[in-house]
Amino acid sequence: MEIKYDFNNMMADFIGIENGISEEEINSLIKKCERIDTNLKSMRMRGEIKFFELPYQEDVVKDINDYADYIKNEFEYFIVLGIGGSALGGIALQRGLNHPYYKLLSKDKGGKNPKVFFLDNIDPDTHSGIFDVIDLKSSCFNFISKSGNTAETNAQFLIFIERLKKALGNKDIKKHVVFTTKEQNGNFRKIADEEGMKSFIIPKGVGGRFSVLSPVGLLPSAVSGININKLLEGAISMDKTCENFNIWENPAYMNGVLHYLFDTKKGKNISVMISYSDALFGIVDWYRQLLAESLGKKYSLNGEIVHTGQTPVKALGVTDHHSQLQLYIEGPNDKVITMLCVEKFKSEIEMVSHYNWIEGPSYLSGHSLNELFHAERIATEATLTKNARPNCLISLPEINEFTLGQLFYMFEIQTAFTGYLYNINPFDQPGVEEGKKFAYNLLRKNGIGNKKEEIETRKKKKYII
Repeated sequence: MEIKYDFNNMMADFIGIENGISEEEINSLIKKCERIDTNLKSMRMRGEIKFFELPYQEDVVKDINDYADYIKNEFEYFIVLGIGGSALGGIALQRGLNHPYYKLLSKDKGGKNPKVFFLDNIDPDTHSGIFDVIDLKSSCFNFISKSGNTAETNAQFLIFIERLKKALGNKDIKKHVVFTTKEQNGNFRKIADEEGMKSFIIPKGVGGRFSVLSPVGLLPSAVSGININKLLEGAISMDKTCENFNIWENPAYMNGVLHYLFDTKKGKNISVMISYSDALFGIVDWYRQLLAESLGKKYSLNGEIVHTGQTPVKALGVTDHHSQLQLYIEGPNDKVITMLCVEKFKSEIEMVSHYNWIEGPSYLSGHSLNELFHAERIATEATLTKNARPNCLISLPEINEFTLGQLFYMFEIQTAFTGYLYNINPFDQPGVEEGKKFAYNLLRKNGIGNKKEEIETRKKKKYII
């Protein structure tokens, strides 16, 4: 049960040499790719790229599964509080593998596990609203921050701890809190150790956007009933596939090479991902962060200013056929389009017309919603190709833990590999850190007024209407 990567419509054979990539252009990078492959494997052997180790963490998985069983017996709600990479992977897994309305299912219809909510932003109205939905006494709160110093997650911690203390008193709070953070140092590590609260470790060297297969994504998944062992089996399967240094047999490497060539040789610096499955749309959100934060860099490894990175755009098929597709087919030819699809949905819904005298409904009669969905995706592929718009297809035989494990791991390997094609560091995020420091200074004692005044004095009133 392997996912497939079809890049026919990226090639010059199908969309022409002006917009497509030739085999010669790919082969011109073979020696460079082999050097990068050797370097990645050496770094992995030295323990310098930690996400490679995540599928093999048997003891951690056992601990997570045991704790998830405890949560299922004790609580009705599991609230995940984190931002960016601390939430997007977990959200993608929930959307991909759980019933689309699982939070509304009664117990007799399969709603036996705790309802998992993600608060991945700091909008005050959203935070206020959660208290109208959950019962604090029946809730466990998972605070996720690798550093333990993330301003947004620390703010959430203060808010929810205050509510818990009012509802429960100090004595019972610790069983309602679990931290996912680094092993040493940071606010959350100090609090967990001092208060005797449960915690899981984000391994050193695993950044948030590469952490979905760590306790960051695994714990909320296990609590909701997802089989995390199967998820990691899928990742291991993709790991073995990608051991092959031959880019013509390695889907992660080939996808990286093609996107790199489209950006640097064809001027296509926008990467669109269209999900032809509601369940896979969370993957698109997760991938968008992975691509943007890993490859959008100002400096090369040599210290030169390079400003690399394609801009990731998300879309949902077929919803966005009615909003974005016109642009992709007839607008600027500056995009590379990836379509995610599933060959076999979990459900089959037939269409029967009671209005055969009307052409619109009658031609659909006898077909299934599944057939219509597939037909629209195939038609989009054909139209894009006819108009020389590069597009590729990543297809899952079905959506389950194993295939999603493959998909996550393929994209992570692809991103790390592509970073070194660009000769940049795919594992840091200096631009984000600069913004964090500025926000921190705004909120420091006596800082917000001074900084706000500094910003405001730069502005011209004539540009505000």
